[in-house]
Amino acid sequence: MADDARRGAGWSRHGVALIAGACVLAYAVFIQVYFGWSVVLANWADIGAPTILASILALVGTQFIRTHRMASYFPDLSRGSFLQLYRLTQIHNLLNIMLPFRSGEVSFPVLMRAEFGLPVMRGASALVVLRLLDLHALTLAAGLALVAKAGFSFLAWALWTVFLLLPLLFFPISRRLVGWLQSRAPKRLADKLAQVADGLPAHLPAFLLAWALTVLNWLIKVAALGLSLSMMGVAPLAAAFGGAVGGELSSVLPFHAPAGVGTYPAGIAAGAVAFGAARSGAGFSDLLQAAVNGHLLIVVSALAATALALPLSSRKRSSEG
Repeated sequence: MADDARRGAGWSRHGVALIAGACVLAYAVFIQVYFGWSVVLANWADIGAPTILASILALVGTQFIRTHRMASYFPDLSRGSFLQLYRLTQIHNLLNIMLPFRSGEVSFPVLMRAEFGLPVMRGASALVVLRLLDLHALTLAAGLALVAKAGFSFLAWALWTVFLLLPLLFFPISRRLVGWLQSRAPKRLADKLAQVADGLPAHLPAFLLAWALTVLNWLIKVAALGLSLSMMGVAPLAAAFGGAVGGELSSVLPFHAPAGVGTYPAGIAAGAVAFGAARSGAGFSDLLQAAVNGHLLIVVSALAATALALPLSSRKRSSEG
């Protein structure tokens, strides 16, 4: 356990800096080859520094919400571990951005074991629940655009409300299913299933808190990205928010390129077109540039959040020493 902790600490100090550097270099080359930095910076200048800074601050703020969700999901972690958990969340987020096909997800249970001694099965189980909540919240956001497109009819609202309440069914069913499997499994497998059960929320209030924080996180993130895309020329407004949801769905689903290069902008473009953006001509060209700029905004905010985690966690270690 001590060796795992030392490896985790070493990774926190050196691995994050290496990944961040690789991320910056790879994306800088991609932007130059396919668009040219002069074009990108001209677009950002048109938006204005205050708006860009506000968007980055809002996106960085969502990382603190995600950390609070983790802290509330694992109430048995030691007191005063929020900054440590924040650093871990940023490492996990950066690995998810950099590594393809969601392979960065594997880092979460490994890091939780190294930093907090959490069993891998418990960390993996918790991650599955949290990712399902993420996907649910993103689909809800897309559903609102569909409700608007349907003219806010009663049937559309009713279907959206039913989908909204689905997690309330998930909580009791999941615990009963794991308990049923555990009672019928061999002892060795039953022990593993017990760790899976430990990764589920302990009670309904804990689940509702995780659910509420998930919705708040995605509400802020989609709003910040959607408004930014709108100011970059994506129209109508529903298309800008559809693009924000499409980009984030591309990062949650399995087909995700390293650093999201190509797949994230494609998700933005597909989501925007689905909700009324131009499919050809100058409007579509503007959409593609906005999609790249929107992706760049996400990468910059992730790097900023990670950069913030390093001095905060260093201060935490110094105070403990």
